[in-house]
Amino acid sequence: SNMDMDFVAELEKARVISGVPFVINSGYRCPSHNASVGGKPTSAHLSGKAVDISSMGSLSRFKIISSSIQAGFSRIGIGRTFVHIDSDDTKPSSVIWDYY
Repeated sequence: SNMDMDFVAELEKARVISGVPFVINSGYRCPSHNASVGGKPTSAHLSGKAVDISSMGSLSRFKIISSSIQAGFSRIGIGRTFVHIDSDDTKPSSVIWDYY
C-alpha cells in the first residue's frame, strides 16, 4: 500500500471512537491523478497521509470530526459530502478549513 501505516493506525483509532463506518472516497493519489481531480501540488494525499471520508449528514460529519480530534488529528477539511483528514507535518497544525 502507498498509505502511510502510522497514519492508517491513527485513522483506525478515530474510526473506532466514532462508531460509524469510514467510507474512504480518496486516499493515496499519484501525481497525475491528484492533478486530474484538482488536488494541490503539495497535497498530503501524495504522501499517503490523507483521506477524504464520505459524510452525508451533520451527525456523521460531527462523529468523524470529533473522533479524529480525539485520536490526535489536527488538520481537518470540511466539504459538502466529505471530511478530509491528514497528518502532514510539513503544514500548519490545529487547523480546520472548508471547501465551499
